Formats: sequence, structure tokens, C-alpha cells
Amino acid sequence: MSNQALGWRHVADAVVQVVFPQQCFACGAASGCDVLCAVCMDSLPGRGLARCAVCGIFLPTGTVCGGCLRSPPPFDATRAALDYGFPLDKLVHALKYGHRLAMTRLFVDLMLAQPVPAADVVIPMPLHPARLRARGFNQAAELARPLARAWGLPILLDSVVRDVDTQPQAGLPWKERSANVQGAFRVCGSVKGLRVVVVDDVMTTGETIAELARTLKGVGALRVENRVVARTPRPG
Repeated sequence: MSNQALGWRHVADAVVQVVFPQQCFACGAASGCDVLCAVCMDSLPGRGLARCAVCGIFLPTGTVCGGCLRSPPPFDATRAALDYGFPLDKLVHALKYGHRLAMTRLFVDLMLAQPVPAADVVIPMPLHPARLRARGFNQAAELARPLARAWGLPILLDSVVRDVDTQPQAGLPWKERSANVQGAFRVCGSVKGLRVVVVDDVMTTGETIAELARTLKGVGALRVENRVVARTPRPG
């Protein structure tokens, strides 16, 4: 973004803050034109934590965790801005089920604080058509568009199709989640030889995003890196 554009954005934000003051979504305190007040922003879970370079789980050394060393996943790297916990869980729920699209600006800003990926294309986690019709939008695509623009990368919105309307992963035991998403994706466009960034909101066990990476690698993708707003901490 140019300096002039940033200047106009700051002016617009200042006007909105005066004319339409906003309350913090988490605590109700004054937050100006932001979704969260400064106190809640500073207390977001997992912000700045060192993480496994592959799966994004908390890891003090910031190298590669034992699980990824023993059984490497089909994806190559993961960057998560936060841990999935309060108040982030409420913000994600408000975006996905309350159509609070203003949340995307906060999430994108947090994700842009991470290093720019060394990649060729951006692919948002696809939704099954039935779920897309019911929700009205794909939250991963809403995140991926501004990220791709900021990174200077093309975005492939229709190159991957979700053929299987799987059960929500959050409602399944961890051991059943891999089978639940098996064969869920189909690649329509060409990703052969490309380094792909997959964008999603929350990574839980990683089984869904692993199945997508496996599918992309199966048709020739060179590398798959995940960028997510939040990573669910390992149980316990």
C-alpha cells in the first residue's frame, strides 16, 4: 500500500472513530474504529509464540516438533498468527456464522505480520457448494483475497473443488477426522511445479489441510505452505 493510500486510510479511520465510535467485541470497552480495544488486542491467545515450523503447534524452540519429525505431514510449513481460544473463537464464530465480515480486516492484519511467503499462488480452503450456498460466502476466500494482493501473488479461487460435504471436524473425535476428509478435494486447474499457499481461518488437528496438501502434491504442486489465523493447541 502506498504512503498516500495509508494516509487516506488513517484519515478515514479517524473520521469513523469520531462519528461512529465502536465497542470492543470482546469486553465492550471503547475501541475506536477497531474490532478489539488495545487491552484485548494485546491479550489475544498465542500471539508471538514460537511454533513448529511445519505444523504450527506451540514449540518453544521454534524448530520442528517430534510429531512432524516422526511422521512428516504432506504440507511443508505452517504459519499461525494465534492460538484458537477466547476471544478469538468468538470472533471466528461471528465471521463464519454471523456474517461479521469486518472481522476479516483484523485477521488479515494479524496474518500480514508474518513473513511474506515464498510462493507462486494462493489457494483458499474451498467449501462444499452446499455449505457455500447456506453460508453465502467462503471465509477463507475473504481472507485470501487481501492477503494475495498484499503479497503480490495471484489467487486461484476455482482451481480446487470440495466434492465431499464432510461432517464438521470440530464435532468429531480426533482419531476419526482423517477418515472424514479422505478424498474430499479435487484439483481442476494446473498447479504443477508451483509453490502453493493455502489460506484458512482455523487449523485444528490439521487433517483437512493435510488432505488438501496431499491432493495438491498428487497433481504436481512443488510445495504447500499453510497460512491460518489460528492453530488449536494440542490437547493437554
